[in-house]
Amino acid sequence: MNLNGRGWNFLGAFICYQLIVTALYFQYVDGLEPCPLCIFQRVMVIALGAVLLINAIHNPKRHSWANRTYQILALLPSIGGIIISGRHVYLQHLPEDEVPACGAPLENLMDMLPFMEVIQTVLAGDGECAKISWNFIGLSMPEWMLIIFIIATLVIGLRLFQSLQKPKPF
Repeated sequence: MNLNGRGWNFLGAFICYQLIVTALYFQYVDGLEPCPLCIFQRVMVIALGAVLLINAIHNPKRHSWANRTYQILALLPSIGGIIISGRHVYLQHLPEDEVPACGAPLENLMDMLPFMEVIQTVLAGDGECAKISWNFIGLSMPEWMLIIFIIATLVIGLRLFQSLQKPKPF
């Protein structure tokens, strides 16, 4: 399959859309409540999808500064997703006696603490984030998200690298 830049960006945005629809299905149909780290992963997916969709709509030339800017902007939530899902996977693999105690729900944290402290508290994780309530082929949702964010980062990084190469003359 030979996709141009616009095609890759629409495909990536569509995958992000599907990931959010799937997360909402698990939450509202299957009754799996997301922990704070799951919510932060959703934010990274939405941010990544938004950058890819804007890039697809704008459709700058492959070797333009605008395309490179979009690629760099797409790397930010993609790498952020690796960090968040990596932390989530780490918490899920801790021995039970080392799992942090459950904290306040995210809504309460947002009401009580400044935004930066909320982020620090959520990234520290709690017992709720260490629970594995779903898996597919032996991998939990955060493990799947870690794989997805790694693939996205590699693809975006490759596309950024290609955009930095000198264009071939006709």
